[in-house]
Amino acid sequence: MAKQTHKGSQAGQYDKIIKENLEITLPVIIRDVLGLDIAQSEELPDDIQHTKERKPDALKKVIDTTGHAYVLQVEFQIDDEKEMVYRMAEYSVMLMRRYRLPVKQYVVFLRDTEPAMPTHIDTENHKFSYNLIRIAQASYKLFLKADTPEVKMLGILANFGKEDSYKAVKSIVDQVKSVANDDFAENRYFKQLRIFVQLRSSIEPQFEKAMETITKFFKEEKDFLYKRGAVKGREEGREEEKFKLVTNMVAQSDLSDQQIASMAEVPLNFVKSVRDGLKK
Repeated sequence: MAKQTHKGSQAGQYDKIIKENLEITLPVIIRDVLGLDIAQSEELPDDIQHTKERKPDALKKVIDTTGHAYVLQVEFQIDDEKEMVYRMAEYSVMLMRRYRLPVKQYVVFLRDTEPAMPTHIDTENHKFSYNLIRIAQASYKLFLKADTPEVKMLGILANFGKEDSYKAVKSIVDQVKSVANDDFAENRYFKQLRIFVQLRSSIEPQFEKAMETITKFFKEEKDFLYKRGAVKGREEGREEEKFKLVTNMVAQSDLSDQQIASMAEVPLNFVKSVRDGLKK
């Protein structure tokens, strides 16, 4: 997966999600996003050249419904990387040499911005191109038709069309919850959704609002939902009482954050946020 110019740890999160879910999501992407009619396919080894620093995200030998065989390569891209065209050209030549088949290459761009990276090389002695696809151009409803949460989650990156953004986000959240097998799976998918939402910062408020309707969700130190939710909770009912209690304990005692968290029956991160707030 291409992620060279993006912050390493954040890009690694996207990479991990894509690879974990690829077996389930790839057939849908090939059919509905790339528009390919595949009759059969087989996995190809991704070690095209041991000296290459990156492996393809998806590499298959396929036969389409007309009987034509070719090598299909699919890459998922987060950064608008100007060097991508050269990397895809390298792959193309190596794949043709190894398998002696035509090669079709697709780069699926995951952000909702318009990428500017070149898709063609056109010189006197070398002409090459690959297909650049924006997932934001596909309708989110295509992904909601699927039965699996891994595919439904991709709707958060897709096009809402004329649909109200909150309504679209809410339907994605609700459907992911409805098909999750258990609490562990539900939490996993919601965590992945939060990471995907960072690729579309404009819908973060709508996503937060939708998640507030879900009773079970993570409260992590770096989770933007938790940071905002903690502030909001101070103004409401029992959360306000806990905030006051923890504030007094932090200000008037020498107890550690862990001791206060245990006594007040609140998350450790909650105590830390209160202490940080008093320092300001």
